[in-house]
Amino acid sequence: MNDALIVQNLDHLGIVAGLVDALEIVEQVNQHLGEDSREQVSPGVV
Repeated sequence: MNDALIVQNLDHLGIVAGLVDALEIVEQVNQHLGEDSREQVSPGVV
C-alpha cells in the first residue's frame, strides 16, 4: 500500500472554483443568456 501524500499548490483557483459552485454562477449565467443545443460549452462554463 502506498501511503505517499501528494501536495499541490492551487493558489487561489480552488477558492474561486468553490465560490463559483456555491453561488451557482454557471447556472445563473445560463439562465440569463440561455443555452443553444448547437453549443458544445454553455455560456456559464465559458
